[in-house]
Amino acid sequence: MLRTVRISPQKLNLVAQSIRGLSAEKARNELLFSRKRISKDVLKCLQSAIDNAENNHGLDLDGLVVSQAHVGKNFSMKRMHARARGRGVRIEKMFSQLTIVLRDMTKQAEAA
Repeated sequence: MLRTVRISPQKLNLVAQSIRGLSAEKARNELLFSRKRISKDVLKCLQSAIDNAENNHGLDLDGLVVSQAHVGKNFSMKRMHARARGRGVRIEKMFSQLTIVLRDMTKQAEAA
């Protein structure tokens, strides 16, 4: 889970959509070769989820699939931007949060 990422939810969701439903290895490769700035942070979050699944739950990397990549709004910083004739307009610098959920597909295949 990533919290307080300094990027708008729309931009983060573009990267999250690209890894939804992929296997963990394919999602990692997708993020490694992505040209988006946020892909490095998403890769760290994915790697953390993979490591937690292996160490805490004893799951194998080959069967892991990204079942959910949920992007949500976080707070926004309000700033002023100078305009003509002494006016100012408010701009919002958006923050986001990302949750990645992995599922083990080998257990589901054995159950079926």
